[in-house]
Amino acid sequence: MTNIDLEYENTVKFLFSQLPMFQRDGASAYKKDLTNTLKLCQFLGNPEHQFKSVHVAGTNGKGSSSHYLAAIMQKAGYKTGLYTSPHLKSFTERIKINGVEITKEAVVEFVDLIKPLIEEIKPSFFEITVAMCFHYFAKEQVDIAIIEVGMGGRLDSTNVIIPEVSLITNISNDHQQWLGNDITTIAGEKAGIIKENIPVVISERQPEIEGVFVKRAKQLNSYLYFAEDYVQVGTNEGLVIRTDNMEVNVHHVQEAAYQQRNLKGVIKVVEILRDRGFDVNESAIVAGVEEAFAITGLKGRWQKLGSKPLKYCDVGHNEAGLRYVINQIKNYTFDKLHIVIGVVNDKELTSVMQLLPKEAQYYFCQADIPRALPASKLQQVASEYDLIGYCIPNVNKAIEVAENNASENDFIFIGGSNFVVAEIEGL
Repeated sequence: MTNIDLEYENTVKFLFSQLPMFQRDGASAYKKDLTNTLKLCQFLGNPEHQFKSVHVAGTNGKGSSSHYLAAIMQKAGYKTGLYTSPHLKSFTERIKINGVEITKEAVVEFVDLIKPLIEEIKPSFFEITVAMCFHYFAKEQVDIAIIEVGMGGRLDSTNVIIPEVSLITNISNDHQQWLGNDITTIAGEKAGIIKENIPVVISERQPEIEGVFVKRAKQLNSYLYFAEDYVQVGTNEGLVIRTDNMEVNVHHVQEAAYQQRNLKGVIKVVEILRDRGFDVNESAIVAGVEEAFAITGLKGRWQKLGSKPLKYCDVGHNEAGLRYVINQIKNYTFDKLHIVIGVVNDKELTSVMQLLPKEAQYYFCQADIPRALPASKLQQVASEYDLIGYCIPNVNKAIEVAENNASENDFIFIGGSNFVVAEIEGL
């Protein structure tokens, strides 16, 4: 191990051990204000105002949409920053420029730079990571950065930027104990990223909450676009994407049908960026959509892991996300369905359990984080909904047992949580 590898390991260990991390610890890491983020930014010379950006919020689809946008802008020739969370394998996945992860040296240098302030204000893991991303993108002089919200929007640490355009994807019930107990309240939190005089795109119309966005946009004189009113996405030997200004054919597309919903918002955002002076031609749009996941390194979105048997994973972890997954599975022909599943302990399980197919063979597991619901508890709850299977806490052991039980004509799905997918060996 080189010196920088050792320094990096120690730095990340410090971040993980000294600072509360929502993904790992849950409620203790959630900060309901922007005070620490603003102090960090001020200490760094306000880097968040030194580059152009797109701000992306939502419950489902914000990660995929962010990666599509980054790929398109990169293909258009722009030096493109991308900030997403959580990471699956390596901390450096969170911060990328043109698909290349932040260097270990940059992580070490940044934490050394702000250590005095860390000791003074005790920021969360996420607050530090957001400040690191702003500092890195400003220092590297990106042309544009795609910034994904962590959770919510209004009080999220990323919500100190003034973007070129905001994008809000699908809204559903998730993180209710922090964002509100109903979808209208949650939508209000997500709408908190709408800024005065800054256009905002809503990926899909959801009649029960569209008024939340309309009201907020009117208050702030922000022009609001419901993407499906402007963009049509259809299938014909690939995808056909149409707007009033263009028609493009995308031949090599990601298998997940739910990505068509995300692409409507993505394409409308690109059109707004074109109106705001960015030169993005149609070939860049096609290449960005076709190559998005390869260019940006996105993993865990309906990702194929094997053929005989078919084996897929997906990070969908709430009612809406898992509904997309179950509908996607129905598009395949197979003999028996095997589901390796684990969840976190703050997840509302009733709606999820009601979605899952009773005929599947289950393998209940748990990610190696404090927030994981014990596999035995998940098995117990699942049994109340006639979902029957094995309790195998270790994620990869559960996958191994599923593989041993499956014939080559079967289907294995692995998911239920980002953190289950993150532990898949070889992903």
